[in-house]
Amino acid sequence: MIELDVHADDYALTAHTSQDILECMKKGKLDSISVMVNMSCSGRCIDMLIKAIPELPFLPKMSIHLDFVEGKCLAGGSEVPLLAKNGSDLTGLSWGNLFALSCHPGKRKAAKEQLKKEIRAQLSVGQREIRRCMEEAQKHHVPCAQKGMRIDAHQHAHMIPVVWEALTEVIAEEDYTVEYIRNSKELLGVFLADLSLWKTYRPINFVKNRLLYLFSFKVDRYMEKHSMQQMYLWGLVMSGHMDYDRIVRLCPAIEKKAEKGHRKLEFCIHPGQMLAEEVTEEVERCAAEDFYLHSNRQIEKDAVMRLSQLREKTL
Repeated sequence: MIELDVHADDYALTAHTSQDILECMKKGKLDSISVMVNMSCSGRCIDMLIKAIPELPFLPKMSIHLDFVEGKCLAGGSEVPLLAKNGSDLTGLSWGNLFALSCHPGKRKAAKEQLKKEIRAQLSVGQREIRRCMEEAQKHHVPCAQKGMRIDAHQHAHMIPVVWEALTEVIAEEDYTVEYIRNSKELLGVFLADLSLWKTYRPINFVKNRLLYLFSFKVDRYMEKHSMQQMYLWGLVMSGHMDYDRIVRLCPAIEKKAEKGHRKLEFCIHPGQMLAEEVTEEVERCAAEDFYLHSNRQIEKDAVMRLSQLREKTL
């Protein structure tokens, strides 16, 4: 028997994104969520969650969703100029930018030190806000299984070598008790085995899958060293369109692999949709149009609402 974790990314990206995710939480459909803490609306969205906690059947585990792409530099743009956009306090590094910094011999050291400042700032705020939620759950006798800090990152940026080094150094220096760091390790073979589905995948997602798979081995070693549960992720090849029908079709093969590897299986889904009027300078317009505003977010929300059926069959 394997452990399935239905996980929603991007809580606190916008108010409407958060409302969609909160609706899933109220129905008990999510095992865990990722919380963005560097958006202008983050505080309001956390307050919205805290207000809703008495209505929840349980409080899902909550991860700090490190973000170097959208939102603001919590360390301050002047402190992390390599991460900031055009000298402002806005973050502006794409995945490609971060990877380039990881490989740049002249900038890598400075980039790591600035990343440590920003990671430290985001973890500090995230820890405080998540603790507020857990205390509220305890106050109202709402179950919550979380014990320590949980960490992942927007666009899986924590897997990039220079970001990973910065993150693990901050964890050690601050002596954080961490129970989970996402390992974005997804098995490609199960997606390729069904030839009829090949045309339903975006080619760029295969590239993402392979790069993150290469980076995943250092995370495996870290998790083993720190007695964390090993995991597989499901949400890269199908990123942006995690629909229920293909999940059901592929699930037996993926579950078999997870069970054989003695790994937890995490469904990484994005059930929260942004509204057009919520697009601000904190969010790139192209990203909003391609992903956050897209109707596929509703498809993924529908999948979340139905995944309990799949869990019952599995268990």
